[in-house]
Amino acid sequence: MSATVTATTDTLISGINSTLKLRSQDGDSAQKQEYRYAHLLPDFTREHFPPLTPFDHVDPGSRALTHSNPRAFLEGASSVVEITPHLGTEVYGVNLAQLDSTGRDQVALEVARRGLVVFRDQQDFIDRSPDEYLEWGRHFGRLHVHPTSGHPAGIPEIHLVYRDANSTYNFERDDSITSTLWHSDVSYELQPPGVTTFFLLSQPKTGGDTAFTSQVATLKRLSPQFVSFLRTLKAVHSGVEQAAFSRAGNRGGVVRREPVENVHPVVRKHPVTGEEALYVNRQFTRRIVGLKREESDTILRFLYDHIDKSADNQARVKWQPYTVVLWDNRVTAHSAIIDYKALGEARHGARVTPQAERPIPALEGLEL
Repeated sequence: MSATVTATTDTLISGINSTLKLRSQDGDSAQKQEYRYAHLLPDFTREHFPPLTPFDHVDPGSRALTHSNPRAFLEGASSVVEITPHLGTEVYGVNLAQLDSTGRDQVALEVARRGLVVFRDQQDFIDRSPDEYLEWGRHFGRLHVHPTSGHPAGIPEIHLVYRDANSTYNFERDDSITSTLWHSDVSYELQPPGVTTFFLLSQPKTGGDTAFTSQVATLKRLSPQFVSFLRTLKAVHSGVEQAAFSRAGNRGGVVRREPVENVHPVVRKHPVTGEEALYVNRQFTRRIVGLKREESDTILRFLYDHIDKSADNQARVKWQPYTVVLWDNRVTAHSAIIDYKALGEARHGARVTPQAERPIPALEGLEL
């Protein structure tokens, strides 16, 4: 793996702050212009944070189950289209910035049920202040601070992705034939994320899509006998490699919190819908507990290949200006598609990542 990462915001801003060639959310052609989201460029100040502590999580989607119409937030929508039968809904005409607590609860339930919901035309939301991003995210859980990523100066709860013609601040594989790397965000945490919000602030004129896959549908395609066996298994998820990547060479990355490893069930159950989902991913899952190395490697390779190749369980989001995407990190995996390098254009996005419960084993009584 290799990439070029710069350690300071000053270095980045010197080439971008007001004159970088960026394609704005307004769809302007790439030309020199003041960049309206310069305050959300990545900063790599070397803070150090203590380990995360456990907390009680109540999923807001559970409150929506008692509503007379849990999908009432969609009543004013001009268009609601299922992207695929198994995964994803695209919505026009719902202003996320105007949703009250009840509407946000309903969004959480819809995201849990569909795995992925794409909201278009969300300028009101994206052009809000960072404090308002955080207030939105806290409705869905305790906000996660990423241990190695850049964040806006002084706002560690906002995770940033950034790539331009000269630099990347992402965990990418340059020694692979593909940039596709399926993962569930920071699954190595004791309490990984649940309902996650992501949007682009700048995007290339084409490419830079995000692919998603349903880990519920992925599991359902396996034989009942094999699923019964998988339910008995638990696996180690590790943040060690990600931290080492950030520290390596002259990359200039940071590690703000020491890396952790945690054990999670291979098949988890959603606390609101009760659906079962496969919970392994190529980026962070390292081994199955209690199996010989060859046994663990064989099973994990099979599951990774199944996730990679099952296009019938996948959906692809093509980014448009002012799009906000919400997904349930417990029941989906995703991958950025880095197909725009030659264009020399920037892709700059922000993620608000609330943590959820410790993964619940699908097999009752499985000890973690």
